[in-house]
Amino acid sequence: MTHALPQTAPPEVSHRRILSIAVPMIFAHVTTPLLGIVSTAAIGRLGDPIALAAVALGAVIMDMLVWAFAFLRMGTIGLTAQARGRADETERRAVIARALLIGIACGLAILVLKVPLLALIFRAMGASPAATAAADTYVSVRLVSIPAIFINFAVLGWLIGQARTMTGLVLQIVINVGNMALTVLFVSVLELGIAGAATANALAEWIGAAVGLVVVLASLGWRLTVPWSVILDRARLIQTFAINRDIMIRTAALLASLAFFTRQGAVGSDTVLAANAILMNFVGIVAFFLDGFATSAEQLGGQAVGARDEASFRRAVWLSSIWAVAFGTVASAVFFVGGGAAIDFVSTSEAVRAEAKRYLPYMALTPFTGVMAFLFDGVFIGATWAVAMRNCMLASLATFIAAWWLLSGFGNDGLWIAYLILQAVRGLYLGLAMPGLMRVTFR
Repeated sequence: MTHALPQTAPPEVSHRRILSIAVPMIFAHVTTPLLGIVSTAAIGRLGDPIALAAVALGAVIMDMLVWAFAFLRMGTIGLTAQARGRADETERRAVIARALLIGIACGLAILVLKVPLLALIFRAMGASPAATAAADTYVSVRLVSIPAIFINFAVLGWLIGQARTMTGLVLQIVINVGNMALTVLFVSVLELGIAGAATANALAEWIGAAVGLVVVLASLGWRLTVPWSVILDRARLIQTFAINRDIMIRTAALLASLAFFTRQGAVGSDTVLAANAILMNFVGIVAFFLDGFATSAEQLGGQAVGARDEASFRRAVWLSSIWAVAFGTVASAVFFVGGGAAIDFVSTSEAVRAEAKRYLPYMALTPFTGVMAFLFDGVFIGATWAVAMRNCMLASLATFIAAWWLLSGFGNDGLWIAYLILQAVRGLYLGLAMPGLMRVTFR
């Protein structure tokens, strides 16, 4: 069943339009790694390496659980943008309904399976017993918010797909700034430690979910006006589940690479684990900035695919790439110059500071090696090229593991070099796949 109305005019693709989408999302995204910095600093300034390692381990585990379901945001972006490109108002409304239903169901399923799931994950991570016990407390509290996190994914994806990035910015600020404030209150003022940091996160996510649902209802005129026969249309559901399945596999492979990175640090020592965690928080700052430009490629590229406008698609990819590469260059320079001072601010442990500064040059290179991976991820999400995206990520994961094995004799240096290789080949494989996909999509 289709519900397409006459096509809209080709999407506007210009530097101004790229920045009008990217800049609000940069500010929205950057609050997330800043949250990680605040949480790490609040715990790190207690002077307990075990507590810092536990927060780092718990955060990675939550990322594994949460970002494996990032398809709720990514798939929703592409489907919404393409419905907008076709001027399909009915499908635009149906997309958010389907995403919310899937998100709530997935969140409840994780809560039901929490105990065996955590036991399996902690066994695989291989951290010290002290760090594992503390991380278990952190994760158990944060999991209370898992349905809210998935609701927020669906809402943000729907807003981005419509180029309503300013509204998305407001929602992310509500969640992340509220989270930072609550973290400082619970950890630094009330001295509730790891449990306080986790409680702050859970409360902020539920507040954000409530605000997000109000925004969605207001956007729809307080009425969905789409019959359940359309929301549950078999062809649309099959398409949605197929796209989400492939994005989920891709994301799981990406998270597996990050979990493997963390595990190798944990096997080394708690000091190496804590140092790598600080540097990966910095990588997160770069990543979320680059995701702002990927968002412009997602929205404009997806709209161009919906309108079957190849020229606009190519221009959206080109202009977004220019801005992403320019930012990556600046970001790398900033971390080469100021990364040491940032490390000193985050941790008071001299051992952790020294270890983090030793590996800082590798972290500072990540904008160069990873910029096209982030940009092409956005292109593929907007175009809903989920199968190719999945296959490229699986190939990249295999390359990463092979590179680590070859470099394992170099310890943590070898691990960081393998990570840089991972970032580079992700962009390479996606770039090689794109010309063929464009021929199929537009011709």
